[in-house]
Amino acid sequence: MSTSTRLACACGQVDLEVTGSPIISTECHCDSCRSAGTRLQALPGAPQIMEANGGTRCVLYRKDRVRFGEGRELLREFRLAPDAPTRRVVASCCNTPVFLEFENGHWLSLYGSMWPDHALPPVEVRTMTGDRPADAPLDAEVPSGRLPTARFYARLLGAWIAMGFRTPKLDWVGERINA
Repeated sequence: MSTSTRLACACGQVDLEVTGSPIISTECHCDSCRSAGTRLQALPGAPQIMEANGGTRCVLYRKDRVRFGEGRELLREFRLAPDAPTRRVVASCCNTPVFLEFENGHWLSLYGSMWPDHALPPVEVRTMTGDRPADAPLDAEVPSGRLPTARFYARLLGAWIAMGFRTPKLDWVGERINA
């Protein structure tokens, strides 16, 4: 029996459902996620997406396990630069960041703020901690470093193999927003 979780933006106009287990639940500290996080959560009415330590919580799901329901037409993309290979997608109704997508990726990094508190999967690994500011302390409870990062990439590869090396396109996301 496959489990599913319904997620929604802050105002509830955009919803989606994820099915099955996530690939992995992460907290990213890369310069790109921290820069985008700062800009996106500064939009009017946007929820907080960055942790106190500067990391951005994401839960990664295979694209074929994410179903968008109501409000899909309200999704807009944000890129740090016009030619950036990653895009963040925001619900324009309430400025809720919904997901991050890598160009030609087979997964979506769904922002942790989309989950109700009781349903958010715990962080399994911190990535790109070398990019974080020196004054951003990390507790030792969540693994980070080379070996956990290798596990992160192994899980991504395993998910891609399970999908038959497909990379579904989400070509219906609307225009770009400025943040």
